[in-house]
Amino acid sequence: MAFASPHQTYIPLPSDSGGQHPDHAALLSLVPIYIVTHASQLPKDFLVPSPVRQLVIGFDCEGVDLCRHGSLCIMQLAFPDAIYLVDAIQGGEKLMKACKPALESSYITKVIHDCKRDSEALYFQFGIKLHNVVDSQPKGLHLTVGAGGMGGYYLASVWDAGCSIPARPCGLVMALINEITNVNRGYTVRFNIRIAYSLIEEQQGRRRSPDDYISFVGLLADPRYCGISYLEKKEVRVLLKQDPKFWTYRPLSELMVRAAADDVRFLPYIYYKMMEELNEHSLWKLAVRGALYCRCFCVNDNEYADWPSLPNMPENLMVDGKAPEEEILSVLEIPQGKMGCVIGRKGASILSIKQCCKAEILIGGAKGPPDMVFIIGPVKEVRKAEAILRGRI
Repeated sequence: MAFASPHQTYIPLPSDSGGQHPDHAALLSLVPIYIVTHASQLPKDFLVPSPVRQLVIGFDCEGVDLCRHGSLCIMQLAFPDAIYLVDAIQGGEKLMKACKPALESSYITKVIHDCKRDSEALYFQFGIKLHNVVDSQPKGLHLTVGAGGMGGYYLASVWDAGCSIPARPCGLVMALINEITNVNRGYTVRFNIRIAYSLIEEQQGRRRSPDDYISFVGLLADPRYCGISYLEKKEVRVLLKQDPKFWTYRPLSELMVRAAADDVRFLPYIYYKMMEELNEHSLWKLAVRGALYCRCFCVNDNEYADWPSLPNMPENLMVDGKAPEEEILSVLEIPQGKMGCVIGRKGASILSIKQCCKAEILIGGAKGPPDMVFIIGPVKEVRKAEAILRGRI
């Protein structure tokens, strides 16, 4: 597959040695951005997943009120050698269905920042069960966007194809894919960067408060992963508030193309950096939690029976015949009119519950699902949260 593209951007790639570049900056590769309206414009290795050609890609979706009832407009895919903007409006259901095998495949790792609404939209609008993701949007530390720090560079400074930044030699692209894929140490990792960040924080002994949250902008600013300042994200957020139908307009404007590409082009690099830090136990938890997050808001009548099974626990995690506690997703139905008791004044009630339990507690909010609370975590902590919530209602 090859066709001309008027759009280009830079993506960061790790050095051959796995270490930092001498000038403390990530190596950058100039790649094309393709707007896809037909499946033939996508790489064959993506459309036909294979165990011998496993991929790691950056992944995101844009739309209007993105959820089961909203409208998915664009799906972004970041490869080491190109970025593809899959136009769900122009290509329609036929194009999205062609992507279904890849999005459900365990041979393609999808690196994403918060998969819940994307997964919900894909499931209810196109019947796609998103699988094998890494989510970057954890409950972690609040970070302030700054000048970038060590190894940092400004996002705005690398968009212009004319700027003098050394490009990564094209021959290293497949080496990068092998590098990244081999890091996962045999796990089928549902790489949700949100979860990965949280697990790394836990490994390093950092305490989290229940309302801690790391935004995508904050994650990019963290010098451990990218150390860049995402200056244009604010501009797009303002436009989305002014016009919620921003992503529906065609043809895609230069700003739309740039914003869509920027949301995914750093994700594979962040994945590579995070995988270097995760230990065996965290990798298993990452795989399980990624799968649970994908199905979280996709609640149906069959209790997720049609979804892929959760990852098995590796034998090497057994210590003295004891295994780490299983992690589960629990969906608690709240009687109509009682959600206010769960949330409390200015969120005080739900915050106090989170402080008592080492579990993720999620509410559908205005987008839904309505009258439901979703709890993800170790079995004992989930049961504890359930008991407290039932006591409140």
